[in-house]
Amino acid sequence: MARTEPARGMRDFLPEDVRRRAHVIGIIARVYERYGFEPLETPAVENLETLLGKYGDEGNQLIFKILKRGEHEASGQADLALRYDLTVPLARVIAHHNAKLPRLFKRYQIQPVWRADRPARGRFREFYQCDVDALGSTSPAIEAELCAAVADALVELGFSDFVIRLNHRQLLASILSACGVPPELHGTALVAVDKLDKIGPDGVAAELRERGVAEGADAALLRAFKSVETPEGELARLGGMLFPDDPAGAGAIENLRQIVALAAGTRADGRIRVDAALARGLSYYTGAIMEIAVPDLAGSLGAAGATTTWWACSSARRSPPAGFRSVSNGFSWSWGSGTCFRPPWPGRWRT
Repeated sequence: MARTEPARGMRDFLPEDVRRRAHVIGIIARVYERYGFEPLETPAVENLETLLGKYGDEGNQLIFKILKRGEHEASGQADLALRYDLTVPLARVIAHHNAKLPRLFKRYQIQPVWRADRPARGRFREFYQCDVDALGSTSPAIEAELCAAVADALVELGFSDFVIRLNHRQLLASILSACGVPPELHGTALVAVDKLDKIGPDGVAAELRERGVAEGADAALLRAFKSVETPEGELARLGGMLFPDDPAGAGAIENLRQIVALAAGTRADGRIRVDAALARGLSYYTGAIMEIAVPDLAGSLGAAGATTTWWACSSARRSPPAGFRSVSNGFSWSWGSGTCFRPPWPGRWRT
């Protein structure tokens, strides 16, 4: 008898599930459009060269490749792939359609993505991502607006106890230097730091030493990551740790201070927590980084980052188009990629 279940890591969505997802997407879309973000859709299939090299070695292995067709099928070579995320396709769209887009481009995109992962409990090969991005400005008002928009969406979905963790990649680099980690080890040290929530301080300290960080430096780093309650107090504490002649670190602290101040009066006010341990694994982040934390959800509900090297994601390998500055800031939510969560309304939400 032929098998009737979906392929591993894939799921059927029955009418009730589809209606629930449509309800959630409708709320999020209405909130984002209130803030001036416009909808965007991209094809499920991208050229393989567009995706390769954008996610690191591990990410490259998780790309669903599509073999060449017709007379080239026997070669076993791939030239297309299912999209891995919504960020790299956005870079391609900007590079391809730059003449048609405004100088400040604000977009949201809610579509499925695919990962050639080995399915485990609560993990899937196909899931939805919800991205919101603003491109073309270095103003901290962009990050503050993104925090406000995401907070509005979560509140209207019924969430009340979420936290927006906030940090800056340059501040992280300055902290690493102040704690005695040499610049050539910053990248590998951040990989370990990014696991603090998963493996705890002892696990991070052990991994830092495995990666070549001196024992005294790892202890200093862990002390740096013990935050205080208020964003203002945490920024003051971190500022006191930096070298006096570190204008980049001081600039990062000022940038975070402005984001917090500009978010005052929005639904993000009081929910932002400056967290020096927040690292975000993707290396193309160069500015403020953010993450949504919910107490009963393992991992994060969403994440964001600002970058000035974002155009390197474009397969065109070209300079930013006229009128654009090479800056991207955006939040990405993933539904169904990890631990499923229950929304604050009756019934089961299965994504």
